[in-house]
Amino acid sequence: MKLPVWLRPLLFIAVLLALWQVAIDRHPGQLLPGPIGVAKGILDLLQHGLLLKYVVASLFRVTWGFGLAVVVAIPLGLMLGWHRRGQMAAYPIVQLFRPISPLAWIPLAILWFGVSDLAAIFLIFVGCFFPLLLTAMSAVHNIPAVYVNAGRNFGLSSSAFVSRVLYPAVIPQLLTGLRLTLGIAWLVVVAAEMISVNSGLGFLIVDARNAGNRYDLVVAGMVLIGAIGLMLDLAMRSLERVRSFHWSISED
Repeated sequence: MKLPVWLRPLLFIAVLLALWQVAIDRHPGQLLPGPIGVAKGILDLLQHGLLLKYVVASLFRVTWGFGLAVVVAIPLGLMLGWHRRGQMAAYPIVQLFRPISPLAWIPLAILWFGVSDLAAIFLIFVGCFFPLLLTAMSAVHNIPAVYVNAGRNFGLSSSAFVSRVLYPAVIPQLLTGLRLTLGIAWLVVVAAEMISVNSGLGFLIVDARNAGNRYDLVVAGMVLIGAIGLMLDLAMRSLERVRSFHWSISED
């Protein structure tokens, strides 16, 4: 009997969880809790009203940091990608700051914003800004010349050219960049919450570690981070497929 495609990853995860639990039962002295212990830790967070609080806090910071980066970086990247002289002027500055890890900005973020949401939002913004900027610039460079020439031959105005040629041509690559950058935002928020705030899933892991023996909550935080990251990625993939479907219809 052939298993449905959607059931295969679930079965694989179930097998891994079973092996994990068996390994813990055979070595009960290990600090690493098993799946049952982790599930009890998540239930404990839920009963104390901390689960929703921490998840919402992390998503709030990601939404603002990622959203601000989208609003600033994509229009700037499209403009620089279209105007080559502006790109040549900005390129050295972009390449100077791009390799700097967002975590290297933590001391300055705390100095400027204190231990607050603004510090974490700033770090997420920095982590997302340069990938989105370069993605937008690359998307403009990859526009087929035939589209540009057709728009010019039809005498489109600047606004019409942007809405009817530039935007449809770059949006598929932008969606891919947005999906990858959202994963970066989720990584940065966890690291930022371990240092610059007192709530969120990153803070949960550090706080549980400092408690001394709550490794069930440490692993529970890790599981929640992975699960939410997976859901965010699936949501962006769905958006990509929907947009690709409409794009193929419009081309036909």
